[in-house]
Amino acid sequence: MRIALGFGPEERGGSWSAALTTLAANAEEIGVLVMINGVVGSNTHRKLDPREFRGFALADDLAPVVFVNGADTKAAQIFTLSHELVHIGIGQSAVSDADMLRTAANDVERWCNRVAAEFLIPSDEIAGYALDHEHISAELDKLARRFKVSTLVVLRRLFDADQLTRDQYRAEYEAELDRVLALMDDSGGSGGGNFYNTLPVRVSKRFARALVESTLEGHTLHRDAFAMLGFKKVGTFNELALRLGLG
Repeated sequence: MRIALGFGPEERGGSWSAALTTLAANAEEIGVLVMINGVVGSNTHRKLDPREFRGFALADDLAPVVFVNGADTKAAQIFTLSHELVHIGIGQSAVSDADMLRTAANDVERWCNRVAAEFLIPSDEIAGYALDHEHISAELDKLARRFKVSTLVVLRRLFDADQLTRDQYRAEYEAELDRVLALMDDSGGSGGGNFYNTLPVRVSKRFARALVESTLEGHTLHRDAFAMLGFKKVGTFNELALRLGLG
């Protein structure tokens, strides 16, 4: 997965947001439609609660789809996207529960969690790490920045590498989860951003380009394209086409 998606630890420079953009774009390059949205359609008053739902995968030979809840933190979105890509890899559709780092309900979910965690933080990079137990929070933040994951994923990988006992892991996990949720509540969620930048992310840039191109070529009716893209104005469509390099 790291090779196919060009997402080894050394290829995740910049911010979590930049790393997420890279992973999503690379997944689309190999044929997976990646949709990231934090609201229902384009309705900013109907947010998707990451405590209830984080993402899903629709396995398909022609057009596999991954949907990621964009209301979650960027680090959590990276894990969700990785997890769903594992589902695509094994050809199995699934809906991700609200807490994928806990013990999953079935063998497939547990396996996908383990693969996603290994994909993001390789075992050989964490097994010999000299963990400073006296400053665990600082250690979690440092490793999270390095691998572009959440501190919760780091905790799990440290536990997997026998650097934390089960009791230590549980205590640290609960404390860190409370801290992450508090930060999410304080942030109030991500802003809407520029419509023409966010729309292709919401519906998959690959899908948006294909649909706009099909419409311009006369294979798809404008009204059908508008319905699938979530707007009603010809001017919006024309501007989107220009932004996608198709105008």
